Parts: sequence; structure tokens; C-alpha cells
Amino acid sequence: MPGQDLSRRAVVTGLGAVTPIGNDHPTFWRNLVAGVSGAGPITSFDATGWDVRIAAEVKDFDPTTVMDRKMARRMSRFIHFGMGAGKEAVADSGLDFSDWSPERRDRASVALNTSGGGQEQVIQGTHVLETRGFGQVSPFAIPALSGSMAACLLSMEYGLTGPVITQVAACASSIICFGDALRMIRDGEADVVLAGGTEAPLVPVGFAALSNMGALSRRNDAPEKASRPFDRDRDGFLYGEGAGVVVVESAQHALDRGATIQCEVLGAAMTADAFHISAPEPTGRGARMAMTKAMQDAGIAPDELDYVVAHGTSTPLNDVTETRAIKAALGAHAHRVAISSPKSMIGHLLGAAGVMSALAAVGAIREGMIPPTINLEHPDLPECDLDYVPNVARQARVDTAMINGFGFGGQNAVAIFRRFEA
Repeated sequence: MPGQDLSRRAVVTGLGAVTPIGNDHPTFWRNLVAGVSGAGPITSFDATGWDVRIAAEVKDFDPTTVMDRKMARRMSRFIHFGMGAGKEAVADSGLDFSDWSPERRDRASVALNTSGGGQEQVIQGTHVLETRGFGQVSPFAIPALSGSMAACLLSMEYGLTGPVITQVAACASSIICFGDALRMIRDGEADVVLAGGTEAPLVPVGFAALSNMGALSRRNDAPEKASRPFDRDRDGFLYGEGAGVVVVESAQHALDRGATIQCEVLGAAMTADAFHISAPEPTGRGARMAMTKAMQDAGIAPDELDYVVAHGTSTPLNDVTETRAIKAALGAHAHRVAISSPKSMIGHLLGAAGVMSALAAVGAIREGMIPPTINLEHPDLPECDLDYVPNVARQARVDTAMINGFGFGGQNAVAIFRRFEA
């Protein structure tokens, strides 16, 4: 915050994205503001006859544009996405690690989280084992399925020898990375952190399990209308995939190299519901505590928030519970603050969902435009009665934004971003 040692303040200098509505950040942002849906019939596998046959898939992404062909063939889809988003973010930041000394590289970190890792490797490897035999299973299957490998390969790409972190916290995973980045910079442990999340969960067994749980929308005939957070007719979330990476560095480091600072990471917090394996605690107490603690960490009052990027999954339970939590955390200001859910367009990216919210928050601060919640035709009154920026983006000055992420098992994570003032 202003007045604090600039070497201990964490700022954003680069963004990268691979998403269902664009394979680079500018395209993602343009389509997010325009309210473009990334939903469609699933093509990752044959879902003929299934109750749910729709998803938000990444389209036309070529992994050989971000890694050599041999490595791309050996690695998993979530790693491909993470490398794509990571390399774009580094390029956007203007960082050039090529002439960094070993000592400087020791102060550069990667915090890239996921929920499922390379799930398809288990399916593919099992098929090979059963049809072709023990000796034909790929020796690269374990690295390719490891959830930490996307972060590791990104560190190898640039020779970054600071901490490499992968944390798994279901749908809250990639908000935690901003808490890690903020802590490392505040503690003087790192000057640069590549922070984000990546996920490629569209495999048949996971898809079928969530469908049987009743978690997924069944609007197969109108997939672009399937994700409808806070709407009374919502019937579940839209499964999605993709990755986002944000370059976070100390403000002093960024200023010394003449970087463009897009905003500041001001605070973060985590809590737990300790309630249920998949359902949120009905009162929203854990989510409310995470928001309150994040604001305390950031040193701000509720009425300083201009925008809340909601978790907003489009499930009956989440949207009501999150609205209750926002009201409890923000008090009267809950009815004045703008709120929206990117999941209405890109679906639920699980471990990469939080970083998508971060990209929305940073974009709103930088561009003065709040992305909409599309498909919000009939708000679920009286429970969901806040300002969810329905259907059309809103021009507004945003100085401070909060992002929410709430995962299976009751894991809650919140981070706060603010316009940077030296």
C-alpha cells in the first residue's frame, strides 16, 4: 500500500491466457467484455447419449508454438496451456531472463496451481497397458500427469531457480498463488513470481462423475445459455479448461527496469468451511471470513471496493451462499458494489478459475470496463438481489477489485487488487 517499502509491494506487470474465448490475453479480454460465450458441444470425446454433452473447450491451440514437438507429445494438455499462458505473460511484462545472473534467477519464482493435473495420462496409460502390455506404457506418463510439472517446466524454460510451488485447493487453487506471490515479495524472498493456474479436466470419467453428481448444466440444446450465474433458471456449471498466468514482481524491481505496472496485489486470505465434501456451508461464514481477512490484509474498508469478481458458478447452492457471504462481509456496500462472473462465458476452469477472475479484475482496473454476467435474465430473487452487471459490460472507474474462489471441501480463497500508486 502507499507509503510501504516499494521493494515489499507486489505489482502486476504481465498477463497471459489460454481460454475457451481466446488463446491469448487480448483476445480473451475483448471477448470477455463483449459477452462472448465459449460453450459448445464437447469434442474432446464422444458424449453421444450422455445427459451432459456440452463444455467450454479451448479451440485450435497448437502446443508446438510454445514447446518443441517432442516435449509437446510427451506432456499433458494442462502443461501445454500453462506454458502458453506463462510465455505470453513473460513477454507482456517485458522481462528478459537471458542475461540474468544465477543470483538473480534465485529470486524468481513460479507459483502455478492446478486441481487435477494431467488426468488424461491415467486414462491413456491404462488403455495402453490393457491393450498393448506392460512394456508399452510411456516412461513419461508420471511426469506428464504430475500436477507440479507445469510449474516446473515453466521454471526450466527461463532458468528460474527460486521456489517452484504447486498447490491443490480445488476451485480455489489459482487464487492461492497470489497469496504466495504476495508473501514471497513482502518477505523479501523473491523479486519476480510467475503466478497462475492451469487445468485440462475434460476427460470422460470426471465429466460423467460431475454429471451424475448433478453439478453440470444440461442445456445441451443451447450451450451458450448453459452458464447463468445468479439466474433463477440456472441448473449447474459449465465444465471448462484453460490457463492464465500473471507476472507479479516487487514494485521497486518493476520501476527500476521501467516496466508498465498494471495494478498492485494488495491482500489475500484463505479459510475453510469444514462442512462438506462438495456443498458450501449454507450461511457462507467461511467465505465471508476469507473476504474480511483479505480486506484486513489489504488494509481497506468494504466501501473501498469497486468491483467483486464472483466465484459465481451457476449452481443453485453456490450463487445463493456467495451472495449471503458478500452481504455479510461488505454490509450495506454489498448493494452498491459491481459484481460479475466470468464463468458465465468461459465456464468453470476448476484450478484455473481464480486466475481468470484475476485477469478480469486487472482488466477492469486497467481499462475502466467491468465484464458482464451473461445469461442473467431473471435474477433469483430474493436470494440473489445484488448488482451482478447483467448481460452488458459497464464502463466504470475501478480502483480496487476483489476476487473470490470457493472449492470443493470448503476451501475459500480471496485476493484483492488495486490501482498502483507509488
